[in-house]
Formats: sequence, structure tokens, C-alpha cells
Amino acid sequence: MEEIREWIKPNETAKEMMNRIMSGDRRPLLLLPPLHRIPLRPGNVLELVGPSPSAKTTILIQESITCILPQEWNGLHFGGLGRLVMYIDLDCRFDVLRLSQMLRQRIRTTVQHHQLDDQVDYDKLFVPCMKRFVYLRCYNTLQFLATLKTLHYRIKKESETHGVSVCFLMIDSIGSFHWMERAAALSSRGGSTRKCLSLQSVSETVVQELKRLLLVHPLLVIATKANILGDRYVKSEGKWNFKKWSSLDASSLNEMPNNNQRVPYRDYMPSIWQSFVTHRIVLRATDSHLTANMQRYPSVYISEWLLPPLSFADKFEVRDGGVIIVP
Repeated sequence: MEEIREWIKPNETAKEMMNRIMSGDRRPLLLLPPLHRIPLRPGNVLELVGPSPSAKTTILIQESITCILPQEWNGLHFGGLGRLVMYIDLDCRFDVLRLSQMLRQRIRTTVQHHQLDDQVDYDKLFVPCMKRFVYLRCYNTLQFLATLKTLHYRIKKESETHGVSVCFLMIDSIGSFHWMERAAALSSRGGSTRKCLSLQSVSETVVQELKRLLLVHPLLVIATKANILGDRYVKSEGKWNFKKWSSLDASSLNEMPNNNQRVPYRDYMPSIWQSFVTHRIVLRATDSHLTANMQRYPSVYISEWLLPPLSFADKFEVRDGGVIIVP
């Protein structure tokens, strides 16, 4: 009886539990637009879905800059986290020049706001920030799986080197190898001797390794993915050409039946990945940057929360300093 009482005896109060959860590396993170609507915390998996271009990688870069910038530096408030970003590039198109330009613009804007432009050496802040951005590139599924297998040791090494922990794990284009593996699986059925991994086994391994990683490291995972249209839109828009299919302009969305305010979306990833994702945003570009006389303005994008669902969408533009919400 005494053993039973000891087993059910609480080891902390509700207040102590909330203090433990809300403090340290697991407190909620308030990100920049368009990810600002719902607080995210380490352990969440956010998926950004959209065609190309829909500013998915730009959003990753913007949030990376928020992470690698310090909270304060030489008396200037930057509002960053001062921590590491682990960025895994699966489509091998990452532009490091774009990262450096956005980071310099963010630093310059803050310095100019305090009217200290002539008194600050940008490189003294720029170089340490860039060192906190850890870039990894994978060319195929096996390299991606090998990277995930060793990521725990890589994170531990980088954290010891820089003296700060990793906050964000970015996976750019999680579905990059999906169609390659699917085609390889079909060709192997036709008599090919090439050995390939099944889509299900790859997804199971990816999710399993990420779950193990999140048990040890308090990370916020943000993954991007290209989307495809659902069958109900394809049937109703049989005359679409490839350009309209890719851009998903606003006039085409208005012609869609039943739910013309919803961004078209159909998930092609295996169910184990879908259930692993805790939050999902769908992005698309519009044609609002074209006026009646075809004069070009900055492209306008739309973001919509699907998981959890929100009853409204945000419009934003991409400028030199990052994403700007527009009415």
C-alpha cells in the first residue's frame, strides 16, 4: 500500500510544472509575419506549402535572421534570439547572397532607426550572425537520411563551438525526393535492377529520426513543400495551361466552385508525415502586382492557416528587408 501511495504522490505542483514548461528553451516563440498569428513552441512542426514562387524560402530566411540576430548588441535592440539555425537544403537552390543581403538590411534598418549609421561597424555583428547559420545540403534521399542520423551529434558539436543552442531546424523542400523515389519504385517493378527505398519506409525513417531529435533538443521544425491541386479543381479547370497551374493567380481561384476563398491544396506525402505535422500554412502568389496598364509593383502573396484553421488570410509583399503585411 505504501508503494502505491509513493507511486501516485506528485513530484511537482501545477505552478511548478507551468514554470518549467514556459521557461528556458521551450517557451512559445512569436515569429514575424506571416507566421505571427499563432504562437509556436519548440517541438512543433510547421509546414509551409505553396507553388514556386510563393516566398517559402524567403520566409525561412527571414525567420533564420530573427534567430541568429542577438536580442541586443552595443545598446541596440534587434529583437533576435541569438541562437543557431540548422538549415537543410534539399532542392539545392539556396541563395546565400539573399541571406546576407536581408541580414545586412535588417542590421542597417535598426542602426538607422537609432540614428547611429556612422558609428557602427556592420561587420562586427554581421560575421558572428552568419556563423550561427549552419547550412547542410543533400542531393538525394540517402544523404538526407544519413544527415538526420547524425544530426544529433552535429547539433551538439555546433552548440559547444558557439556556446548557444540550436533553436530552428529548417528543411527546405521536404518533398524534393518524393517523385524521384516514386519513379524509381515504378521502374523497379518493370524489371529494373536498381535498388530503391519505398516512399513509406523513407517517410517513416524521417519522422522517426526527427522525433528522436526533438526528444533531446528543443527545436522548432519548419519545412517547406511544393503543393499540387486537388482533383475537384482539376476537373473544373480542364483548360488550364501550365503557366496558370504554376502561378495560381487570383482570377483562377475565383472561378473555383464551392469554396472560392480556400487555397487549393492536396497532400501527396505519406500519412505518417501528415500526422507528424502540427501546423500548416498554405501560400500562393496573386496577380495584384499588375495594374490595368500592366505596370509592375511588388508581388503580393496570400498565406492561409490550414492547421489549425483560421477564418481569414494574410496578404504580404516581399521587399529587401523581408516580408511586409499589406491590407
